[in-house]
Amino acid sequence: MTAEGIVLVTGGSRGIGAATATLLAEQGRRVVISDIAPEPLAGTQVVMWPAPFDVANESAVVSGIADIEAAHGPIAGLVNAAGVFGKMHPIERVRMDQWDREVNIDLRGTFLVARSVGVRMAARRQGAIVNVASVAGMTSGPIHAYTAAKAAVIQITQTLAAEWGRSGVRVNAVSPGFTRTAMLEAGIASGALNKKWLESPTAMNRLVEPIEVAQAISWLLSPMSSGVTGINLPVDAGYIAGTTWAAYGGLREAPNA
Repeated sequence: MTAEGIVLVTGGSRGIGAATATLLAEQGRRVVISDIAPEPLAGTQVVMWPAPFDVANESAVVSGIADIEAAHGPIAGLVNAAGVFGKMHPIERVRMDQWDREVNIDLRGTFLVARSVGVRMAARRQGAIVNVASVAGMTSGPIHAYTAAKAAVIQITQTLAAEWGRSGVRVNAVSPGFTRTAMLEAGIASGALNKKWLESPTAMNRLVEPIEVAQAISWLLSPMSSGVTGINLPVDAGYIAGTTWAAYGGLREAPNA
């Protein structure tokens, strides 16, 4: 990604998308956010695309990307942060309409936006894309469609990196762990999620902050990662590293000072 052009952040009105858009704007980037329910980011220089942006609708994505570039200039960086979290159900209770909704937004939407933007970047022979996947796509859990979709996002990230690498376009993914977004906090408050259970398997014994994911995304978009493409970077407070320690009695507590 160069200084020319804008950064488009899908799902940019809330959560990790909002944290990323805000950080990039603070760093001097020209940032445009899109969302299915667009809301401005108060107190920032981020530009909100006013029309609802449905990442799962192919014609809407193609026309929307063309309109955004016509209004704001070429997209030099893309952050695919639009997504929905899965319903936690036993397998026999998974409804296919729920499955289709999650896969359509989390996987199909990521691919459609990446393709629509990426072919334009490849024609210009520069650009950087970061797809927001999840540690759920690297592990297992009772969020069946979500885990499958996020695993596929990690895979298509590698494929698109190989597809466009010789055209000067880098494609990477970040996989956040349990991140302190409003949605996660609501799940904890409702009792659907247990904060201690989310924190205790992690090496750092805590949740991830949205700004920490945003910082990783910013690095992957920047020239500082110019030799990096096709990777999936977990930002998980050591969730993957720490989870298997339960078989050995659990993670060790820090020694007393």
